[in-house]
Amino acid sequence: MSFFLRFLVRWGVCSLGLWIAAAVLGDKLTYDGRGSVLIIAGLILAIVNSVIKPIVILFTLPAVLLTLGLFMLVVNALMVLLVAGLYEPFYVSGFWSAMLAGLIIGVVNLLVSAILENSNQGKRQTK
Repeated sequence: MSFFLRFLVRWGVCSLGLWIAAAVLGDKLTYDGRGSVLIIAGLILAIVNSVIKPIVILFTLPAVLLTLGLFMLVVNALMVLLVAGLYEPFYVSGFWSAMLAGLIIGVVNLLVSAILENSNQGKRQTK
């Protein structure tokens, strides 16, 4: 899969995760009821996760290792808060809402990755 296609999938997963998180969290995570806000926020989140998140993980690696990876929830929350700060129509009420949104986005990412992996294995077996 090419870099561009992987990025498009990541963008879609981020947008879908934000949409599900907004549905679960209600007023704690809002997007003015416009799908375009979710698409743009998903794009910004995909870019942030591609560029800034690896740097943050590098600096917080001791905390991630010490907590056996649980600190990644905090890192994900910080990325969601960063997107909310960069893009005003997308609103997150606070850190705990961002942490729950990051968890939801992570679960959606895990599910989509598992589905894509299964479909790729099926294609490899038929060849």
